[in-house]
Amino acid sequence: MKAIVTGSSGFLGKSLVRNLREDGAKVIRLVRNDFKTDSTSILWDPMKGIPDTQALENSNVVFHVAGENLANGRWTASRKKRIRDSRVVGTKTLVDSLIKLEQPPDVLVCASAVGIYGDRPGELVTEDSPAGEDWISKLGVEWEASASPAVEAGIRTVLLRIGVVLHPDGGMLKRILLPFKMGVGGKLGQGTQTMSWVSLRDAIEAFRFCADNASINGPFNVCAPERVTNAEFTLAFGKAIRRPAFLKIPSFTLKLVFGEELSGVMLGGASMSSAKLESTGFQFRDHDLSVTLSNMLST
Repeated sequence: MKAIVTGSSGFLGKSLVRNLREDGAKVIRLVRNDFKTDSTSILWDPMKGIPDTQALENSNVVFHVAGENLANGRWTASRKKRIRDSRVVGTKTLVDSLIKLEQPPDVLVCASAVGIYGDRPGELVTEDSPAGEDWISKLGVEWEASASPAVEAGIRTVLLRIGVVLHPDGGMLKRILLPFKMGVGGKLGQGTQTMSWVSLRDAIEAFRFCADNASINGPFNVCAPERVTNAEFTLAFGKAIRRPAFLKIPSFTLKLVFGEELSGVMLGGASMSSAKLESTGFQFRDHDLSVTLSNMLST
């Protein structure tokens, strides 16, 4: 199998590349910097294009997981532009190159996110639920729509709306591990907001499963069947690392540090249904948050 991967230097992309190569796939990484190139990578500019598209010919699958990190600081106007451009413009650039190939890929699997639904307290959202009304939700809609030319060109396209990906090597767990070990971790606000989560290995398997199954296309929620609140996650995390986790980080502190919009995302959430993905035959290995965290953090 020949696979193209964007975002390969990120938490999810790096793990995906490793998984593919362990299975013997030929992986070509699209990278933005010269110092990251090697014999299995080619340069691209997400804002402009891919100079050498010949290397993309005859690929079986393209995994598109590139995108600026949402949680690295306040959402200033310039940062919001970078976040948007990395997703919307980057996807348009990639898709424009793919549809012009003589032999385009069989399938394009794009990362999307739970943020498309906005804050939905007390509601179980499915892939047919309407998007939210805040900036991050509207960005999610625009992000997914930027892949639509691939669909029109006959490329099977899958959009994975991913929950919070859990693994101590990256993402949220890596950021909060030290504060919790120091005894200063705690729930965000009241802690009642829903957290749709998925283990890293299940997220990787979802990408692979959706790429391998020709009947799968369109949007799919990728989250464990068990949803929890932020307060429940906080207690489970503290228990897994054997540290108290009874503190509360007030809403006003989050707003002061992260700004109104980003803190709003942190204090909100959506309970995603995993039923559609499971109906295809996909099986999650990690269902129980407490067990999952204990297994991840026991060493």
